[in-house]
Amino acid sequence: MNFVHKPHPRTTAILEGKTAGPVKVKDQLDRSNAAARINSWVAVKVTLGVGSMWCAYIFAIIALVGLPAALKPGGEGIIAWIAQTFLQLVLLSIIIVGTNIQSAAADKRAENTYADAEAVLHEAMQIQAHLAAQDQALNSIIAASKT
Repeated sequence: MNFVHKPHPRTTAILEGKTAGPVKVKDQLDRSNAAARINSWVAVKVTLGVGSMWCAYIFAIIALVGLPAALKPGGEGIIAWIAQTFLQLVLLSIIIVGTNIQSAAADKRAENTYADAEAVLHEAMQIQAHLAAQDQALNSIIAASKT
């Protein structure tokens, strides 16, 4: 009996350079009840809005509009304006943009790692089946040589 190796589809996809689609945010949303769906929808919309470079630009303009008042005598001063206004407003959006990018990459890596582990498991099972077939062939040879 000859063993026929059947590669896992993931192994074939890796060898052929094909990849699966990325994990979608919408697939991760809580849909357990109406309140959860509404909360998830609002959270995603706010995050997408605030977590955009366009929002960062708008916040930068808003902060710059407040700069003259901060520089006037009795104003908060340049250091306080930078720390309390500019950095907080602008960096908030930029950090969210960066976090969204990193999260998407991490989700994709996790999906690929899982698929790779599944492929390795399948390959290990194939190796075990191959070894069992070899054992059977060796046992037949040994039995034939004893007679």
